[in-house]
Amino acid sequence: MRQYKLSITLAALTAVVLSACAPTAVGGGSGGTAGGGPSVKLAIVGFAVPKAANDAAQKAFAETEQGKGATWTTSYGASGDQSRAVESGLEADYVHFSLEGDVTRLVEAGIVSSEWNSGEHRGIVSDSVVVLVVRDGNPKNITGWDDLLRNDVKIVTPNPGSSGSARWNILAAYGSVLAKGGDKQAAEEYLRKFFDNVAALPGSGRDATTAFTSGTGDVLISYENEAILARQNGEDFDYVVPDSTLLIENPAAVTRDADPAASRYLEFVLSDQGQKIFASKGFRPVRSTVTVGTVEGANEPSSPFPQPRTLQTIAGTFGGWQSVNDDFFSESGIVTRIQSEAGKQ
Repeated sequence: MRQYKLSITLAALTAVVLSACAPTAVGGGSGGTAGGGPSVKLAIVGFAVPKAANDAAQKAFAETEQGKGATWTTSYGASGDQSRAVESGLEADYVHFSLEGDVTRLVEAGIVSSEWNSGEHRGIVSDSVVVLVVRDGNPKNITGWDDLLRNDVKIVTPNPGSSGSARWNILAAYGSVLAKGGDKQAAEEYLRKFFDNVAALPGSGRDATTAFTSGTGDVLISYENEAILARQNGEDFDYVVPDSTLLIENPAAVTRDADPAASRYLEFVLSDQGQKIFASKGFRPVRSTVTVGTVEGANEPSSPFPQPRTLQTIAGTFGGWQSVNDDFFSESGIVTRIQSEAGKQ
């Protein structure tokens, strides 16, 4: 168990949710490069969490030979909503989502190649882990998943029916029982008690943060990188990295009709330089060769990403996203059924 000081600036966390209908510009300017080279405008569509990291990476990319002249229009929001928007015609050269299924939707629509995840990193460009965000000073002394079942603890987590981040959260909670040697029946019973203690199920991770910072609940289930970014923005809360947690792996892909510069950007993000930029915003590198260095906002800036005792993965613990979606989030899935029984949908 490790406990850290968490800073949550509500404005910084909520302002990144931008309408898909009104993309904004970021990058190295317009009208060509300083050397007179041609400019290219690329469109990125993604879920809200990695906006700060992508903004920084795009600016650095524009300063490289491969990225000269690149500028971006950006659209960020709830992962599933953004994926459906691209499926419906929203322009995108590069997509960065919370869940694999949000890319798979675009593969099935013919917008992204079926080979998008065939590379060394299987299409994953950003990593994090699930953490427990608590009030300043941790007045309820929440140290792990078992504490969430106490009668005096109320939970805020986004709704897994609509939110990608919520699915990571719920699976981490379920998996914590397995990590202690419990069976599936015990894990299901844990989830029933967990949902009994849920005070709010907002529609997205951002809405969940808003509810928590507005005073709802005693603990917010969140991403480690959110905690680090929040600390960088100056507000004090605490967060706990549980002994058992889940590795969050966020995918990105280039669309079939994208300008070639989008593929070069993907290569840049996966480079040591790109991954160090993402680490500076709180993400765990997907490359073991990256020297992270100091990360402001982490409780131990020189050692920002502690190794949990048990780190679950979607593939290793749950058999992959297809099994997860069928077993947990389908109409007859475990989580869907438990939510219905609890009357919290």
